[in-house]
Amino acid sequence: MKIVNVETFLVPPRWLFCRVETDEGVVGWGEPVVEGRAEAVRATVHVLAEYLMGQDPLRIEDHWQVMANGGFYRGGPVLSSALAGLDQALWDIAGKTYGVPVHALLGGHVRDRVRMYAWVGGDEPAELAESIGARIEAGFSAVKMNAGGRMPALATVADIAGVVERVALAREILGPGRDVAVDFHGRVSAADARRILPLIAEFQPMFAEEPVLPDRPHLLRDVVTSSSVPVATGERLYSRWDFRPVLEAGVAVVQPDLSHAGGISETRRIAALAEVWDAKLAPHCPLGPLALAASLQVAFATPNFLIQEHSIGLHYNQGADLLDYVLDPEVFRFTEGYVSRPEAPGLGVEIDEAAVRRADQAGHTWRNPVWRHDDGGIAEW
Repeated sequence: MKIVNVETFLVPPRWLFCRVETDEGVVGWGEPVVEGRAEAVRATVHVLAEYLMGQDPLRIEDHWQVMANGGFYRGGPVLSSALAGLDQALWDIAGKTYGVPVHALLGGHVRDRVRMYAWVGGDEPAELAESIGARIEAGFSAVKMNAGGRMPALATVADIAGVVERVALAREILGPGRDVAVDFHGRVSAADARRILPLIAEFQPMFAEEPVLPDRPHLLRDVVTSSSVPVATGERLYSRWDFRPVLEAGVAVVQPDLSHAGGISETRRIAALAEVWDAKLAPHCPLGPLALAASLQVAFATPNFLIQEHSIGLHYNQGADLLDYVLDPEVFRFTEGYVSRPEAPGLGVEIDEAAVRRADQAGHTWRNPVWRHDDGGIAEW
């Protein structure tokens, strides 16, 4: 079996899909994208595809090594994301070739269902209570919220009080039997993170996400030790080498993105590395159906997995949603906040190719907002 064609599709609202075809008619799908930089990743996928043409798709590890390390310059979000989507597609082909789901090829499932959490906002506190209530009604036992919106270089008393009030409100609504994760999104300084985390510790968040920007791992240890709140990070880290210093700093949860951190192959290695530090895996996934399907395959086969993010109904998905591109949405049906183990071959999701091709004709040019402080300087989004 040989690879004979690689195609990419710019799919609204902000995604990029790739399709890898073989001469035996087996097709694999993946999701290589950097949100806001999809066009750059698309070009990189086609550069890597030059190597893949004519190759045996089942030599996944060898292809991963060549695509990741065969060039003198390596790493970074664009190359790692292009590699991630192609890696997903190769695992999809392998599963379809052998007639088993990818998690069976990863050693078999270690659980029968995967716990999911749902996004509830938090930038605007007035919407928080209603959003949490809707997620509880839908059966979820865990939610994630932003700690706050735009934050100044050093937070005021009112800014800090606003974060604490949001988390207190979430805990009040959720009660003691459900979980809330608090996403700082790299918006606060390390000094402010050290001030805020002890103040929200009494509400026992499941974790505090990205309290420090990803390019400042040397500041993490002081933040981790400032309170009892478990710290999570990793959506903007792309390799096991990126994760080592944050694990050494004591983070409790790692959050590689299956569409950014080298795909299924590298995320499995990151999870194994995290296990050495007793850290749990909670893959980042505010993306499309292929990223979620790949994340779930890893989740079912990973002992130190914690919980899975998803983007169904997410506010980013204006004009199109994750389920619009799958033929059978039942694969992503949530029951009491869990998803059942997929049994279909490959990634376990059947893409509506006609819908994808129609969507690509329109494409998208999604860009993240640019925030500014009151003085005109750029702020973290």
